[in-house]
Parts: sequence; structure tokens; C-alpha cells
Amino acid sequence: MHIVLDTNVVLSALLWCGTPHHLLALIRQRGDVQLYASPALLEELADVLSRPFAAQRLARIDKTSHEVLADYARVVELIEPATVPRIVVGDIDDDQVIAIAVAARADLVVSGDRKHLLPLGRHQGIRIVDAAQAFNLLLYGK
Repeated sequence: MHIVLDTNVVLSALLWCGTPHHLLALIRQRGDVQLYASPALLEELADVLSRPFAAQRLARIDKTSHEVLADYARVVELIEPATVPRIVVGDIDDDQVIAIAVAARADLVVSGDRKHLLPLGRHQGIRIVDAAQAFNLLLYGK
């Protein structure tokens, strides 16, 4: 299975212990799941990790932004989409997520963006789900 995680899910997975964290742990355990990202998504994650709220959380968990970014980068396969078409009305950053998913021939995009990405439901046959749905799909097949 090929999966692209939106930056909001990655951030939650790396800094907190909720469903996105459990989803990332499950993905790491499974040998049949590959995560995909792009340099643009890693840059976005690095930017978000440098913000004050993230710095406070990183201090609480005794990690640096470089550590968590490097940890995540080790588990993803980086790809560069050939094009990034305008798909998502209202959030150009989400176009990056869709473009990577198409380039990776992803089965799932996992996002917490209830305003822009999740309402799409699908794009070119790629399901767009939240972290809980992705976790259930991986664990139970539904």
C-alpha cells in the first residue's frame, strides 16, 4: 500500500500520542506499506516545526526539530511530482499533497484538513481519509 501523509498528520504523529502517532507506528511495523513525501512537504514540515508552539512541544518531549524531521525522512520515499496542478480550492499547499499522491500512485492520502482535502473524498481513484480511517483500513481492512 502506498500512502501520503498531509503535514498536519505528520506533525501530530511526531509530537503527540494520538491516532496519527499510532497510525505512523503501525505503518512502520508493516512491511507492505510505503510512505511518500516530497522535498516541498519536508520543507513545509520543517517550517511548521520551527514555530513557537512546536518548539514548546519539542522541548516537552526532549527532541529537536532536526531529530524529528530526520526520523520522519528516514521512513518516507522522496519523490518529486512532475507537475503540481491546481486542484484544491483555497489551499495551494494541499495541491502538493495531491500531486505527490498521483506521482506515487498512492492508495491513500491521510489528512486532518476537514476544510479542503477531506471533503474531496477521492482524487483520480486515490482515497482521502483521516488518520482514524487510515488506521482502521490498515489494521482491519475496512
